Amino acid sequence: MINIAKGTQDLLPEVTSDWQYVENKLREIAQNYNYKEIRTPIFEHTELFTRGVGGSTDIVQKEMYTFTDKGDRSITLRPEGTAPVVRSYIENKMHGYANQPIKLFYEGPMFRYERKQKGRYRQFVQFGVEAIGAEDPAIDAEIIAMVMDIYQSFGLKKLKLYINSIGDIDSRSEYNKALVEHFKPSIEEFCSDCQQRIDTNPMRILDCKKDREHRLVKSAPRIYDYLNDDSKQYFEQVKLYLDQLGIDYEVDTNLVRGLDYYTHTAFEVMSDAEGFGAITTLCGGGRYNGLLEMLDGPNETGIGFALSIERLLLALEAEGIEIEHDDALDLFIATLDEDSKQYAVQLLHRLRKAGVKADTDYKSRKLKGQMKQADRERAKYTIVLGENEIKNQQVKLKDMNDGGEHVIELSSLTDELKERLS
Repeated sequence: MINIAKGTQDLLPEVTSDWQYVENKLREIAQNYNYKEIRTPIFEHTELFTRGVGGSTDIVQKEMYTFTDKGDRSITLRPEGTAPVVRSYIENKMHGYANQPIKLFYEGPMFRYERKQKGRYRQFVQFGVEAIGAEDPAIDAEIIAMVMDIYQSFGLKKLKLYINSIGDIDSRSEYNKALVEHFKPSIEEFCSDCQQRIDTNPMRILDCKKDREHRLVKSAPRIYDYLNDDSKQYFEQVKLYLDQLGIDYEVDTNLVRGLDYYTHTAFEVMSDAEGFGAITTLCGGGRYNGLLEMLDGPNETGIGFALSIERLLLALEAEGIEIEHDDALDLFIATLDEDSKQYAVQLLHRLRKAGVKADTDYKSRKLKGQMKQADRERAKYTIVLGENEIKNQQVKLKDMNDGGEHVIELSSLTDELKERLS
């Protein structure tokens, strides 16, 4: 027997309805904020991620699924969504569109070779949003508001929003110098990853999962002390908008995010629901000034976020929230003989074309077995077709909720059902 690959999962019919509900709701909320869907390839040239995500990140160093194709090109299954969206923005010259900024959302599978943990997979589904072409604290606040709107719309309450400013490129450069001076004398006390980061991206040391409790991490300089006046003013404006929107947040000066392209606003949403797991992050995002130029694009800026649908579902489970959606069958047709089965096939076709969710028996079960199947399908209505029903062109439409029966003409079955279902 061939088993499923490690770090992946089969989504069976009993759970895909939950996924469809979540995905539809995410799209609906994004569209309410006037974001439009973009779909990029599942694989890209590896250089896109080594340049766009950053060579010092765990994603590039450890987690990417990379292979050489038949044309001897290095190809990578996408590990995240921002770099592909930015690549598409540049390649399709979206900076020339009349309506700016360009507001996009995406949803699809991502791939990272990481250790299997609760709610984390090597193939996972990410929903993300990018607003490219405007450097305005108001759109930073809009993005964060959308994130909170998404989680709260599902009924989640045990949420914590953390925000920080990484400052502009100049502020970030000065802060990196201070971190090198702080960590360098004792860098041998840190993990091998951090010992490399001291020379490539010292801010990542603050984000290290292994050394987060190290005394030097706790006593490290704070980014706010190195923000220039423009960066401070930008961050204060973002906070002012969030205050006006009534969005609760906490400033976390150690919040730097894991990717090299972030500047100014960075944020994460955490769940503190009991049983959610050791890793409490639900969502993260931030502003990326300079990423487009890094990928040979125009001097434009963007901001976005990405969330894992798997972890969203896990958070709902941790808070005991059940997804309520109607996937019950509208009508089940039970048949008594071969002639009525043939009639049922034609009748089903007409009903389905009219938008009625209907089915029948294909296992030649007795009537009792067919009615049990109708119950399992949670059918709202049933009819029984036999010789008399076909001859008289009348059936008893049974309401499976209250047991009531109504004799109706077969010719009016579709209209009767649609009226009752509405």
